[in-house]
Amino acid sequence: MKACMITEPFHYEIREVPVPEPGDQEVQIKMMAAGVCGSDMHIFKGENPCSSYPLIPGHENVGIVTKVGKDCRRLQPGDHVVIDYVMKCGTCYQCTHGRGNVCEQVLVRGSGTDGGWREYFCVEEKDAYKISDEIPWKDAALIEPLTIGEHSTSRGRVVPGDVVFILGTGTIGTIVAQACKIKGAAKVICCDINDESLERSRQFGADYTINSRTEDVAARVAEITEGHGCTVAFDSACFPGSLSMLVKEPIVCNAGRIVPLGFSDKPETISQADINKRELDIIGTRMSLNQWIPTAQKMAEGHYHMEGLATTFVKFSEIEKVFDNILHPDPAVKKTVILFDGAEA
Repeated sequence: MKACMITEPFHYEIREVPVPEPGDQEVQIKMMAAGVCGSDMHIFKGENPCSSYPLIPGHENVGIVTKVGKDCRRLQPGDHVVIDYVMKCGTCYQCTHGRGNVCEQVLVRGSGTDGGWREYFCVEEKDAYKISDEIPWKDAALIEPLTIGEHSTSRGRVVPGDVVFILGTGTIGTIVAQACKIKGAAKVICCDINDESLERSRQFGADYTINSRTEDVAARVAEITEGHGCTVAFDSACFPGSLSMLVKEPIVCNAGRIVPLGFSDKPETISQADINKRELDIIGTRMSLNQWIPTAQKMAEGHYHMEGLATTFVKFSEIEKVFDNILHPDPAVKKTVILFDGAEA
């Protein structure tokens, strides 16, 4: 089979490697589609400290079960599945208290170990979840990023009536907006510096948009919320200073929640007074937890607006186009999905 392997920063190879055989508790999966995430781009550029090379990237993986190990009981050949990327120990404090996504020994497929940019893939049966055969592969590859929206909005305790502010309208920002509207948010305000991205966000739940390059963000939020501020804010822009902006600017109301989604390691100037004088909650979120099955079910039932969420589809046989776009970004490319043989865009 063919596998796409990053051998060192800015270098990749398509290698012929043996098709993996499943262990007793594993299933073999023929890959059908895989999403391209910003983290894959960071791995290619050598910017992910959790990754070492050579590495097969890809954590947004869906495919068809082709073989099952002798101890497998839940899945069978022909099942369509989405693959969990979180590999956890199951015994640490976090795992035994329902927080396995931040397991002490957490390992992530496609980042800390080989992922799905290959034609066949073996995983433990417990890490593959059956999905509806009716979901097109091009959409199924987006189950993983949709779980991020479901998990982060659960962490942010979004409930009906909330007024939400979202900084950054890339793929994750628009997914968070959609998740908030599904959960009953009364108003969703999206903020970015790109008018095209802001207009696109309206397809996915934004009621109001603010261009922070040309508008006074605090003044616009005050206008939209009649001076009350937002009850919860999500930082999906994740640039140095973005968290401070949400904490210090009068964007979030007293007792509001702020959920940063990024991993910027640059120090920011936030004081205890910034948090405590208004009793703000700063809530971390990482990957997702227990969201695969409900998210796949919501997709099968048509709860998500999928049209335009992925903008670009690339055949696995032409995967060089993915890397070309990483090196020479096209503003029109918002989200790319890799399609393997047998999957149609």
